[in-house]
Amino acid sequence: MVYNETMGRKISDLSGSGLWNSRFGFLIIGFASLLWFFIRSGPKPSRAAYPCQKMASANAALWLSTIFGPLAGVSRSLLSLCILITLGIMFFTFTEGAPGNISSASNLEVGLLMKTTPLPLVIEEREAADSRVSTVYASRAGTNAEAGFAQLIELMEGDGLHFYARNGAPGIVAKGDVVIIKVNSQWNSRGGTNSDLVAAIVKSIVAHPDGFEGEIVIADNGQAQYGSGGNGGSLDWEKNNAVDSSQSYLDVARKFSTEYLVSAYLWDTITLKRVEEYANGDDQDGYIVADRPSSRTGIIVSYPKFETIYGTKVSFARGIWDKGEYDSERLKIINVPVLKTHFIYGATGAVKHYMGVVSNRLTRHNAHRKVGTGGMGTQMARTRMPDLNVLDAIWVNARPKSGPSSSYEDADLAGIVAVGRDPVALDAWGAREILMQLANLQGYGDAASMDPNERTKGSFGHWLSLSMDELRRAGFNATNNADEIRVLFEDAVR
Repeated sequence: MVYNETMGRKISDLSGSGLWNSRFGFLIIGFASLLWFFIRSGPKPSRAAYPCQKMASANAALWLSTIFGPLAGVSRSLLSLCILITLGIMFFTFTEGAPGNISSASNLEVGLLMKTTPLPLVIEEREAADSRVSTVYASRAGTNAEAGFAQLIELMEGDGLHFYARNGAPGIVAKGDVVIIKVNSQWNSRGGTNSDLVAAIVKSIVAHPDGFEGEIVIADNGQAQYGSGGNGGSLDWEKNNAVDSSQSYLDVARKFSTEYLVSAYLWDTITLKRVEEYANGDDQDGYIVADRPSSRTGIIVSYPKFETIYGTKVSFARGIWDKGEYDSERLKIINVPVLKTHFIYGATGAVKHYMGVVSNRLTRHNAHRKVGTGGMGTQMARTRMPDLNVLDAIWVNARPKSGPSSSYEDADLAGIVAVGRDPVALDAWGAREILMQLANLQGYGDAASMDPNERTKGSFGHWLSLSMDELRRAGFNATNNADEIRVLFEDAVR
């Protein structure tokens, strides 16, 4: 007996009445259901999970078994073919079209779109020609984020940039540091930071050679509005950017929290609460907001101040509040954006990712409007520069102006992770070498909106340049000039 999920009745219950009592009608409906199933689901097998497709497959299976079953005595080969077709239909229907009995629609889409070989992007090592130098370290490891990030640590170490601070030598993370891993939580699916990459970063930190004794916080502000759910960010989306699409940032934190001090904090929950600094006697979680906008970019700088579940008091700008004073050196920021297109600002990466640090709503939507004037550069310079920027270019939406949201279908497997101290250089390199190259390779149309060399007012290249100027004024090394960007690359996919 075949069950029709859409109608809620057994098909066999209809066999004695109406059209199903007519052999001609039964022939037409059965054949039409089979034809529709393959026309509709053939280009995209995930549609087999749709209720209408389940109904069509049930009708087709019943039709095949009824029409061709009696021919068993005439032709065994014909019967075998019928059985194979029927089983194929039922497999795609009741496993929802996904290999490995993946049950959820999100897992289904990931399973079907999960290619193992990245698209053939040409990534070249290069030396900087000019005196000002920013280095980009890049690795291609496909969907294996852990292997990719491990390669990057080796590349940095070999180049003299140490991930671990130890034995008195400088490095990015010391064993007692509090590390904020800043992700993009506003969008689910491929619009958010890859949670496999976040897990790889956490694993690398807790593997500190001296023994990690510090704390890790996975955090972001989705602004409590817009986003995939219409109400801001989430650290626990149902659909996530990972090999296992059910793995959220909260899942990553829980996994490591059994042995280490790892937690997650969604700043959306405090984005509407204005507070003062700890030094001013205010212990509440909330946002510090500047009294006046920047005279150059117009942004009203703001940043979170909060207490972790382990009792650590953190000011994003000032550092760790302990025993009546701030320890700025103990707080580290690892900025982990997903590289993608943006319908307003052309492209988004490490610089624009600081929109998840500000409270856009407390500043009356000032911050997002000031991205185009270089405001994110001001935000970084006046709060805290990332200690390391990790560019997630594993699954990339390079369809011009279609982001920042990104479905599983809209993203292509570039399989690349890149890191750098200079967020501007990382963005310029990523847009030029990954976004634009992917758009051209896949024929997505004019990629000019993602061009870091474009200087039209409001363009990606224009606001990135203004952000760079802000960072330079504050004394930070930043460049968007390809001749000043040095690239070290390791290809693990042969």
